[in-house]
Amino acid sequence: MAKEMRTIGVLTSGGDAPGMNAAIRAVVRKAIANGVKVKGIKKGYQGLLNEEIVDLERWSVADIIQRGGTILGTARCTEFKTEEGQEKGAEICRKYGIDGLVVIGGDGSYRGAQALSRKGINTVGIPGTIDLDITCTEYTIGFDTAINTAMDAIDKVRDTSSSHERCSIIEVMGRNAGYIALWCGVANGAEDILLPEKYDFNEQTIINNIINNRKRGKTHHIIINAEGIGHSTSMARRIEAATGIETRATILGYMQRGGNPTCKDRFYASIMGAYAADVLCSGKTNRVVGYKHGEFQDFDIEEALAMKKSISEYQYEISKALSM
Repeated sequence: MAKEMRTIGVLTSGGDAPGMNAAIRAVVRKAIANGVKVKGIKKGYQGLLNEEIVDLERWSVADIIQRGGTILGTARCTEFKTEEGQEKGAEICRKYGIDGLVVIGGDGSYRGAQALSRKGINTVGIPGTIDLDITCTEYTIGFDTAINTAMDAIDKVRDTSSSHERCSIIEVMGRNAGYIALWCGVANGAEDILLPEKYDFNEQTIINNIINNRKRGKTHHIIINAEGIGHSTSMARRIEAATGIETRATILGYMQRGGNPTCKDRFYASIMGAYAADVLCSGKTNRVVGYKHGEFQDFDIEEALAMKKSISEYQYEISKALSM
């Protein structure tokens, strides 16, 4: 028999992402429309253990859909990785009458949700990460805003790189995933795109590309470097020494996580938030919401965590062909 939902909680965990507020808003308003009360848990699993729990009403989430970050705050919590921390979290949920929990975050956040589900708290995850590294879904909240933020910044660096006839290495975020680098590399017309999934650490190939392009009359050279490779500053020094061409590194950093979410991030996050509330209210548990083949779906968390994700070979080959 499905567990009756009287009160659900919502939290954001791990790195923040533009669009999380849209998801929070949708969870709250769809749950209330279903006759279910909602509690907001501040600062992720750490806030749960600290009992930083507040009631949320429809008006509580007014005027937040356009804001970046998360109104609930987020944090990483080492204690929640332990059996004792997970048991404490489940007990606190029961203390506050929380029958189910929506967790907005990445795969690490899902493992926490999975643990709570095993302890009797129904859970549903929503993919909130700019890295696009959740395997079961073709979309994650914040990715679209992050790539547009990075794309705009890279365009500006290209302007000054061209003026000074420089080589520019621009490092983008993504942890160990190269999706931001791939998308921006193609969208910004980069000459080289370095992805953790594909890079062989042969800098001589890059050096040869720079020298050959300069011989053909190209006055600047843009290299998009993924965070998972990193070391952009030292790479720039080595390339300048090898080519004699002024080379500068720009690390875009946390600016990619901020800013007003794009229309796509607001819309998709809203649908995912409402979908998650409906999944919980239907009595399901240990699920994660995803977007696949043009449809919003829910998957078993264990199944989702077991899936493997990789860069599309075709997209990667196209990125190389277009950079020549």
